[in-house]
Amino acid sequence: MSADLVNFLLGFAGARVACLGDVMLDRYVYGAVERISPEAPIPVLKVERDDAMLGGVGNVARNVVALGGAARLIGAIGDDEAGRQIASLAGAELRLEPRLAIETGRQTTVKSRFVAGGQQLLRADRETNQPVGAETAQRLLGDVADAMAESQVLVLSDYAKGVLTDRLVSGAIERARRAGRPVVADPKSLDFARYGGATLLTPNRRELAAASGMACTSDAEVVRAARAVIDRAGVEAVLATLSEHGMVLVSRAAAHHLPAEAREVYDVSGAGDTVAATLGLALAAGATLEDAARLANRAAGIVVGKAGTAVVHPEELAHALGHDNKYLTLPAALDRIATWRRQGINRIGFTNGCFDLLHQGHVSLLVQARARCDRLVVGLNSDASVRALKGQGRPVQTEPARATVLAALQAVDLVVPFAEETPVELIRAIRPDLLVKGADYTVETTVGADLVQGWGGEVFLAELTPGVSTSSMLARANEAAK
Repeated sequence: MSADLVNFLLGFAGARVACLGDVMLDRYVYGAVERISPEAPIPVLKVERDDAMLGGVGNVARNVVALGGAARLIGAIGDDEAGRQIASLAGAELRLEPRLAIETGRQTTVKSRFVAGGQQLLRADRETNQPVGAETAQRLLGDVADAMAESQVLVLSDYAKGVLTDRLVSGAIERARRAGRPVVADPKSLDFARYGGATLLTPNRRELAAASGMACTSDAEVVRAARAVIDRAGVEAVLATLSEHGMVLVSRAAAHHLPAEAREVYDVSGAGDTVAATLGLALAAGATLEDAARLANRAAGIVVGKAGTAVVHPEELAHALGHDNKYLTLPAALDRIATWRRQGINRIGFTNGCFDLLHQGHVSLLVQARARCDRLVVGLNSDASVRALKGQGRPVQTEPARATVLAALQAVDLVVPFAEETPVELIRAIRPDLLVKGADYTVETTVGADLVQGWGGEVFLAELTPGVSTSSMLARANEAAK
């Protein structure tokens, strides 16, 4: 089963998810507590640093892009400093397209958490739960309609802060289903009927009990309550999240219990957002509800082991599925390279290419490169980048297929795709200690050589295997087919 689930991860890279709901700013103030206040029996936090990140539906979108997908973030903010900070954070995320309606007079929701020694001391909220105005709601509905032309899934993230009005929810679901898109709704309202037409609801145990009016202590009771909700609300299925007891996926025809995957629970902040994002991506990649739920369960087990409003990367999910994934997005690759360097693995090599049809010349170059470094990172041209370099008809194999073949080689430690015609920005981000190209190049014509030499690295030109290239292989194949 895990091997089958890993296959869906490759589809995350081409998935687009529209995320609609309450966007907020999550602030974390970190410090140390060394004394008790003389004014009251409370700890004094000596502030050391503070961070801010997208919360609410913004965290759903962050998880979508961290897992390799693309997200359209649809929500409302106030004309205030917190709203401007949300807009700036959203605009800085790669593959995240913000559609944020600014409503004058509205207070942007801010959750401030004060943390010492890995423990939250206090959370302070500034928020409103007033419904957005009719004009704002209509604009958001238009953004949803536009998003359905490109996105494969709609995720509704309801934090009861006033964005998801009854009319906006029903209108958004109607437009998604009209476009043939599944809808995942993380509910907050106890009236689940307002999400009628949704593909999947993801309440926790308390929410399910309150909405159904039924006990939800045992798994059997959860299944009965979920089926009552399915009938009353007119939804296809319910994925009940049960904290340390895992999840239960319930439809009219079947129920599947998924045990909890977390080895250690550190912080549950935003775990529901990770679940919603993973479900959306999995459905966009063609997974069934059961397989999507299994992936979301694994992702939740990872994120609760992290501090703060965290995200999950594809390689972490692949590792949890028992697969040593080497095919990473740049942010995930930088995380792994940083880990290597912390472990004392300091000679990182880099080479790049299209690797359309892997042949003995490629293998020889990669083996030579790996012999001169501790870890070898391969920059892989995306499909669009190969097409720009080689012309129509190329690549013969898609990016995931090419990456899978490369990652199977013992000489290769990481495969990182890039969309540009040259890998210069990838080299700048990775900062390799060794840059490798074939001997048909010179040091002067090797892209990034000046950068690598500038920070004290080495450029190595590998010996070539005569008479072997992808172009010559394709020419011979075409000639033989005549």
